[in-house]
Amino acid sequence: PAAPAMSAAPAMSAQPRRSPAFGFDRSERRIIGSSAPVSGAVVNAQRPAALYPSSIPSVSTVRVVGQPANSAASAPLAMPRKSNSGSLQAVEHYMLPSLALLEEVPPQSRHEFVDKSELLIRTLASFKVEATVRNVIQGPAVTRYELEPAIGVRVNKFINLTNDIALALAATTVRIEAPVPGKSVVGVEVPNGFTELVSLKEVLSSENFRNGKGLCVGLGKDISGTARVTDLSKMPHLLVAGTTGSGKSVCINTLILSLLYRFTPRNLQLLMIDPKQVELSIYEGLPHLICLTGEEPGKIIVDPKMASSALHQMVNLMEERYTMFSKNRVRNIGEYNMKHPEATLPWVVVIIDELADLMMVASKDVEKSICRLAQKARAAGIHMVVATQRPSTDVITGLLKVNIPSRIAFAVSSGVDSRVILDDGGAEHLLGKGDMLFKPVDANNGARIQGAFVKNDEIQRVVDFWNRQDVPSNRIQLNIQEDMAEDKADKGGGNDANDDDPLLEEALDAILRTRQASASMLQTELRVGYARARRLINLLEKRGYVGPAEGSKARKILYTGAMD
Repeated sequence: PAAPAMSAAPAMSAQPRRSPAFGFDRSERRIIGSSAPVSGAVVNAQRPAALYPSSIPSVSTVRVVGQPANSAASAPLAMPRKSNSGSLQAVEHYMLPSLALLEEVPPQSRHEFVDKSELLIRTLASFKVEATVRNVIQGPAVTRYELEPAIGVRVNKFINLTNDIALALAATTVRIEAPVPGKSVVGVEVPNGFTELVSLKEVLSSENFRNGKGLCVGLGKDISGTARVTDLSKMPHLLVAGTTGSGKSVCINTLILSLLYRFTPRNLQLLMIDPKQVELSIYEGLPHLICLTGEEPGKIIVDPKMASSALHQMVNLMEERYTMFSKNRVRNIGEYNMKHPEATLPWVVVIIDELADLMMVASKDVEKSICRLAQKARAAGIHMVVATQRPSTDVITGLLKVNIPSRIAFAVSSGVDSRVILDDGGAEHLLGKGDMLFKPVDANNGARIQGAFVKNDEIQRVVDFWNRQDVPSNRIQLNIQEDMAEDKADKGGGNDANDDDPLLEEALDAILRTRQASASMLQTELRVGYARARRLINLLEKRGYVGPAEGSKARKILYTGAMD
């Protein structure tokens, strides 16, 4: 007999499923409100950042497996994986924000090329300096006239005529680059009659940013109108300085949003320090923020003493990571994450927006921690962005400058301040409003860039987008309260050597087990702050279990019997 006819399957609805605001059209794989298809699949947060495709999908929803679904659009994105013990583990997936959250800036008109070229040549001729205009490049804020000097004309003559050229061109300031790096011309940079606004959206949508590697961040546009980006992991730390209103804080926001557009909370985590309490407060609650014990999740550090303790703990984290690398026989975070894709370590970026306030409260402790991080933290995946509006030698000390080689200088009041930041003049001729000189570690001269501008409304939309998503399971926690208490006890005036410590015996056991007698080892093994670890080492030295410090040499272990 013929088999009974199967009932027809219900017709699928032609209406695609859509999630709430900033939703994702699953049937067409398109961003709602955009006609462009999504390039790539959902970002797997467990993959190292180095393995990400160059084309980052601009999608905007999140689902962590194992949590109840609130809508049809929040169906599981991946099946849970089984651990070695057989238990189910949640696979975290995040969605990166869409560029639709950022605003576009309409193009502005350009003019004044020919007139000033001719006037510049006549001005130079009046001082018996012969030159020919070989190229004119108009950037967002300045126009650079590339002049080829006649045979026998010294380039120093152009520099000596800086003020005369500014007077003849009726310019507020003129910057002369003699010669332009890589060219046999002298560059005369004259301010435009206007400043073209550079939007962050334009920079982040550029091919340079899309193809960027590592911790790629957008800066703005150079004089030729090309979007400029840089890799923070290769700097490996950045100093940003400039007077009030020069664009320093906007630059910090640009760097942060660039990272938020490329990395999930599982792959990148941030420690933000804002003694002024207003510059970074908009990022409160961000899932990328490192957790501080005793504080609400997503906390921005505003207390200088707490900031000093947090930097201390970052040094501890760095030492812990190096211990892990040593045990796994890898050299850096990239090799470790490749070897352990199931338990990758996140990159860490420490952002300090006003170093001067920290140096006023605890200059020695802050400088010591920053220098230790600057010297060693690169391989551990920890990088710093340090900003200040007081580019003086008591804030930007020689020790800090040596250890933070990459710099961004905004407008300053004098050539002395410019030399403090860049070790060279030029920043005193900048126009403000985002006009900067960027001098990376591998460059001899600063490149002039008009920084990208981002509004608070744009920042808030991106932060709100990320705040809808869950915190990562590998969120870093810093026990700064314990560190502050230990530091307070250490400075209480008592004689540490005559006091007892309940961890003293455990400290001795750790020394005998690891055959190392150092405070950094005790921090890692006992999970205590630096102040307490140092106190334990001093106490063990007083009792004769370890030898005294001998410069860079390791302490000798003198223990021969049972503890007294």
